[in-house]
Amino acid sequence: MGYRVAVVGATGAVGREMLQTLAERNFPVDKMHALASSRSAGREVSFGEDEVLTVTALDKFDFGEADIALFSAGGATAKEVAPRAGEAGCLVIDNSSAFRMDEDVPLIVPEVNADSVDSALRGNGGRNIIANPNCSTAQLVVALKPLHESFGVRRVVVSTYQAVSGAGKPAMDELFNQTRGIYVNDPVRPENFTKQIAFNAIPHIDVFLDDGFTKEEWKMTAETKKILDPAIELVAHCVRIPVFIGHSEAVFIETDKPMTESGVRELLRESPGISVIDHRADEGYVTPHEAAGEDAVFISRIRKDPTVENGMVFWCVSDNLRKGAALNSVQIAELVAERGLSGR
Repeated sequence: MGYRVAVVGATGAVGREMLQTLAERNFPVDKMHALASSRSAGREVSFGEDEVLTVTALDKFDFGEADIALFSAGGATAKEVAPRAGEAGCLVIDNSSAFRMDEDVPLIVPEVNADSVDSALRGNGGRNIIANPNCSTAQLVVALKPLHESFGVRRVVVSTYQAVSGAGKPAMDELFNQTRGIYVNDPVRPENFTKQIAFNAIPHIDVFLDDGFTKEEWKMTAETKKILDPAIELVAHCVRIPVFIGHSEAVFIETDKPMTESGVRELLRESPGISVIDHRADEGYVTPHEAAGEDAVFISRIRKDPTVENGMVFWCVSDNLRKGAALNSVQIAELVAERGLSGR
């Protein structure tokens, strides 16, 4: 069975990655629609190696002509358009934060809570909308899931080092232009970031909340609880660094049951979506540069935390445009296809 698929935001970095990922993984597509704002209508985008799609204006599209829609067009657009698409019988997989904390919208990472997909359907009381989590949360919960099942994760402390692509193509352009400009002594003019991003680190992602945390840090806490377990306590510190693609995380966990380094290493090696590269030697770990373009969540530098009774520390890296966004969305679509689900 083939599906009529729409990608909303097809001209953006994540939208293009969605199209590429759908093609690479041979998703069963009968008809592909590339959608974007009216100013992008008429542009062309690639789907696979041979097919070129002409972009259609989102406000002109009838979602009755699509079975599944992958949204990567921002929260405001999603809030306006996704409910209309769902009512037309199209199952929406949204990459924005618009619906992540809605009680009647499942927040899904397929390796973690695949069975939640059924609750999205209107026939099961859902809204035909599935939310994709924040990119930094997605890779974290893939790593935490097997550890929580085996040892009972009680508390997580995580510091993130996030690539500029998480803020979109203009942010990537800013890093490139600032880096080039510094070499020729041009003045640095921050536009998408609050401070210079080239050769710097900015401990500030999204807006500040009243308690001093940023919204990005709040998202990691709230989304991990919704996806994995509301009993898990999590505190995050999120930092933007001058890397184009690939989010990195230093993760400290405390568990109910005792762990060993070898046991954790073996458990993670056997878990879906994870690649363990952990050698206590030069180059025996993964950096965001190596993770770019890859599907896996990479785990390195596994070691015992001697400051707590049942503690472990590890390094977690993933391509934020793929597992953090496009790949996870496509994997959700694959769940829908495997189970023969329909929003109609």
